[in-house]
Amino acid sequence: MTTRGRPTLEAVARRAGVSRATVSRVVNGSTTVAASIRDVVNQAVEELGYVPNQAARSLVTRQTDSIALILPETANRVFSDDLFFPAIIRGVGAELEAADKQLVLMMTGSPAGHHRVERYAVAGHVDGVMFASIHGADPLPAALARKGIPVVCSGRPMHEDPPVPYVDVDHAGGVAAAVRHLVAGGRRRIATIAGPQDMVAGIERLIGYRQTLRAAGLPELVAAGDFTRESGVAAMRDLLDRDPELDAVFAASDLMAHGALQTLRAAGRQVPGDVAIIGFDDFEISRYTDPQLTTVRQPIGEAGRTMARQMLRLIAEDPDVPPSIVLPTELIIRASA
Repeated sequence: MTTRGRPTLEAVARRAGVSRATVSRVVNGSTTVAASIRDVVNQAVEELGYVPNQAARSLVTRQTDSIALILPETANRVFSDDLFFPAIIRGVGAELEAADKQLVLMMTGSPAGHHRVERYAVAGHVDGVMFASIHGADPLPAALARKGIPVVCSGRPMHEDPPVPYVDVDHAGGVAAAVRHLVAGGRRRIATIAGPQDMVAGIERLIGYRQTLRAAGLPELVAAGDFTRESGVAAMRDLLDRDPELDAVFAASDLMAHGALQTLRAAGRQVPGDVAIIGFDDFEISRYTDPQLTTVRQPIGEAGRTMARQMLRLIAEDPDVPPSIVLPTELIIRASA
C-alpha cells in the first residue's frame, strides 16, 4: 500500500516479514528490537525508499526535530546592516544542521509577535526555543521555561524567574582591555558611545568603560547609541560639541565606530593622530574602514553554536547542562588605535 506513490509502514512490514508495530519501533529509534530484526527492517526501508511521516513520528516521539530561534527585533533591524544577526544565525544553523534538526526563525518586534511565539511554542510545534538580542526584562523566556519548554538565551536575561541557561561573552573584560590600551597609549580624554541600556551587552560594556576609567583616575564622557551606524554618527557629533579636546573614543559596536569615523573625518580630525577609536565586535567591516579599526573581537558564531549545543543537551534531558557559559573576548589592534 502507498500514499500518493509513497511506500507506507505496512509496505515495509510486508517486505520485512514483521508487524507494522515493529517497523514503527525501529523507525522511531527504539532499542527494544533485536539487532537482527532491525537490520531486516532497515534493509526493507532502504529498498522501498520509505520516508517516515514526520507528523506521525512526532506523535510517537513527542518531538518535532525543530527548534526556534527568536529574534526580539523588527524585520527592518534584523535585515539591516547589523552583522550580529547573520553571524548568530549561521552559528546556530550549522550546529542544528549537524544534529539533523530544523531551524525555525521567528521575529518578535511587537507585543503581538510575543503572543504569537508563545502560542506557537506552547502548542508543541518546536522542541525548544532559543533567544538572541533580548531587550529589558523580557518575560517571554521565563514564561516558556515555566511551561516546561527548553529555553536557552544568547546573553544573560534580566528576567530570571525561573533562571534559564544562557551563553554570553565577556563584555566588560573586553572593554576594559580596550580602554587600558588607550590609556597606555597616552590618551587622557576618553569618551564612549554606549550601547542601548535595555540590553545586557550595552549595560556591561558601559560598566567596563566606567570601571576602567575610574581605576585610571580619568573623567568619563558618555554619549548614547543603539549599536547602529547612524547612532554612531550622531553620538560622535554630540561628543565633539561637549568636549572638542577629546582624544579617544570607545564605541560599543563596530557599526557605531564606523559612524564615529565618518563624523571625525567630516570634522577634520585625524584618526588616530587627533582621536584614537576602538570598536567592539570585529565584524568584517572593521578591516575595511579607513583607517582599519581596532576592535574587541567577540565570538558571535561560536556563541550561536554553543547556544545550539546547550539546547540539544536540554532536549536530550542531560542533567549536567551548565546554567551559563561566558566566552572570552580579544582586543584586535589595528591602525585606528
